[in-house]
Amino acid sequence: MQHTEVDHLVVAAATLAEGEAWCERVMGQASVPGGRHALMSTHNRLLALGSPAFPRCYLEIIAIDPQAPPPGRARWFQLDDEDLQARLKRDGPQLVGFVARSAMVDIHRWGLINCRLQPGPTLKASRDTPQGLLQWQIVVPDDGRPLAGGAVPTLIQWQGPHPADHLPASAVRLQTLAIRGLPEQAAQVLRLRGVVRRADAGPPLQATLDTPCGELTLSGPPAP
Repeated sequence: MQHTEVDHLVVAAATLAEGEAWCERVMGQASVPGGRHALMSTHNRLLALGSPAFPRCYLEIIAIDPQAPPPGRARWFQLDDEDLQARLKRDGPQLVGFVARSAMVDIHRWGLINCRLQPGPTLKASRDTPQGLLQWQIVVPDDGRPLAGGAVPTLIQWQGPHPADHLPASAVRLQTLAIRGLPEQAAQVLRLRGVVRRADAGPPLQATLDTPCGELTLSGPPAP
């Protein structure tokens, strides 16, 4: 089975403006506008995180788009969850998941299914950018909840340009990404490059970044 690679980290915010302000405050670096996702009625901002261990990696700050109609299904990354939205309003933006890049997304998806996981269907998505249309296939559970509390990545396969190709350079770098709760069989299917699997107690997902404000650790939500 081919390796997968960390494509991007996903931080949810109650509003995109709150996410933008949070990024500048805690990382000392401004994010840039991303765009709108018609498929899920969300919008985002981006920040390059590429490092030798995680090339072409970036941070996605995402929020429900208040100007978009309901998407007709559960949004990705559990954004419709009332408890998550309450935490975002109370505590501010939060790491909610990560996305792994695959060159054979349907095969990796079936591998997870054979591990008795339910990754959901493969969906086609896109968004407009000043540089042209971005297009991708993404595997999203029907209920929108990341598997194993976020330890199992959302799978993506880009078709054409990648967002990192046009992101401005940033002084923020992803140094380590640790996961807890990824089943062994799923780990063998995904063969994630650069990710550390831990067996100790802690959040399912933990990212350490080098920023102009110093080292920053982002932790995912408590395990379900």
